[in-house]
Amino acid sequence: MKFNPKRSPQSNTQAHTDTKRMGVGMMISAMIIALALLTYIFQTAIDKQYNPNQSIQSSQTADNSIEITLKRNRSGHYVGTGHFNDKKAIFLLDTGATYVAIPERYAKLLGLKKGRQIQLSTANGPSIGYQTNIDKLNIGAIHLYNVQAIITANLDEILLGMSVLRQLEFTQRGDTLTIRQYL
Repeated sequence: MKFNPKRSPQSNTQAHTDTKRMGVGMMISAMIIALALLTYIFQTAIDKQYNPNQSIQSSQTADNSIEITLKRNRSGHYVGTGHFNDKKAIFLLDTGATYVAIPERYAKLLGLKKGRQIQLSTANGPSIGYQTNIDKLNIGAIHLYNVQAIITANLDEILLGMSVLRQLEFTQRGDTLTIRQYL
């Protein structure tokens, strides 16, 4: 701002007030941007702690099999990201589940249709589920087809059960689980 000797003291005061308001507005904007950036950084870190297997690497072994390795999360579970009917989804490995169990809200997103209604016996007690099939399931470079699954309303996350795991070989050592598919 240039000094103008012909300006009145009131106009100088007004210009000073306007400049101060602009500075406060810019400071508030910078604080909001910083808060949004910190929220993003911390949420990414929390997501990585829950699902340390967001990008599953695969390798082909000498015995002509495909191998992936999952890391255990902070809670001691194996959580990973796979593709169900070509749609990305997070799953929890559950050797106690007979089938792949899919919450109803995810079933719609994955394009799964409810089949025959069945009675389920779960850790939370009896409930109702619906048979379905996953046409294509990918975990890294492991590909499975026509996988039996159950749609249920009583879950928060997708459980990858024995209808998948019995088709694979898996070995746990320390905090890692190695899964192998023989070709």
